[in-house]
Amino acid sequence: MSESDAILFANEMFYRAFADRDVPAMESLWASSAPVCCIHPGWEGIHGREDVIESWRAILVGASAPDIACIAPRAYYYGEAGYVVCFEGVGGSYLIATNYFVKEEGRWKMVHHQAGPTRFEPGDMPPESGRSIN
Repeated sequence: MSESDAILFANEMFYRAFADRDVPAMESLWASSAPVCCIHPGWEGIHGREDVIESWRAILVGASAPDIACIAPRAYYYGEAGYVVCFEGVGGSYLIATNYFVKEEGRWKMVHHQAGPTRFEPGDMPPESGRSIN
């Protein structure tokens, strides 16, 4: 599996954990030794693994947890760090998101997630794939 594919797989597991409301899976995706941060739409930055995981726990077990789909992901990497830029389909509208990953013990782990509004839709973007740099 290429590094780009491995990063896209880690990203897919993030959205699967989100869609399935799977707190243990979400927790396992986040880095445990690297510093982490998360910015949910409309929230301020959440810093530190414990607080980030608690924010996800509150979202995933909440009655109003949104249905979400990752659309048009593009992976980029440089050495031991990589990121995915994608759209999030939420209730008929779209957010744009960036998900950052680092390698911990040979696996891509999330260190940052940020999603926010966009004026674009997935079909508005050119169909190029992400560029990987070694």
